[in-house]
Amino acid sequence: MYSGTTDSEADGFSPRIVAFFCNWCTYTAADLAGTSRKTYAPNVRVVRLMCSGRIDPQFILKAFNQGADGVLIGGCHPGDCHYKEGNFKALKRSMLLQRMLEDLGIDGKRLRLEWISASEGEKVQRVINNMVSDLTQLGPLTLFPGTDGSFEGALQEASPMEHQMEVEQ
Repeated sequence: MYSGTTDSEADGFSPRIVAFFCNWCTYTAADLAGTSRKTYAPNVRVVRLMCSGRIDPQFILKAFNQGADGVLIGGCHPGDCHYKEGNFKALKRSMLLQRMLEDLGIDGKRLRLEWISASEGEKVQRVINNMVSDLTQLGPLTLFPGTDGSFEGALQEASPMEHQMEVEQ
C-alpha cells in the first residue's frame, strides 16, 4: 500500500506518470490489482497498447513534453509476447531512449521498463509505488530552465537568439 510523504510531497509536488501498458499482460495485471483491491499511488495515467513493441519513441517524448515527470512501459516477460518479439523491440527502444534522455539532461530513472505478466497484480502495485517514490526524490522535471519547460517554449526562447546571430553575421 502506498503511504507516507516525502519532503517533495510536503512541498506540494506529486509526480505525474504516464504508463504505456501491453494489453495482454501488464494492462491485465493492473486490472487484477484493482479488482484485488491492491492500492497504489494515483499518480499514474495508463495508456493501453496492444503490445509494448508498438510504443513509438515520440509517445514518450510527448509525455515528457506535456508534463509527465516519469514514463513507465509495461510489457510481457521475454519469451511470452503475444506478438513473438514485441517486448524485445520495446527493450531496444527503451535503452536507446534512456541514452537520448540522458544526453538531453533528463535522469534515466524517469523512464522505466518492466516485465509484468497478467497474474502479477502485486508487482504492478509495487512498481508504481516505487516509481512514485523515486520520482518524488528526484523532484519535478524541468526540461528547459528559464522557459515554460516545454520543447516548444525552449524553441521560442532560442528563436530570437538565432535571429540575432544571423543579423550579426
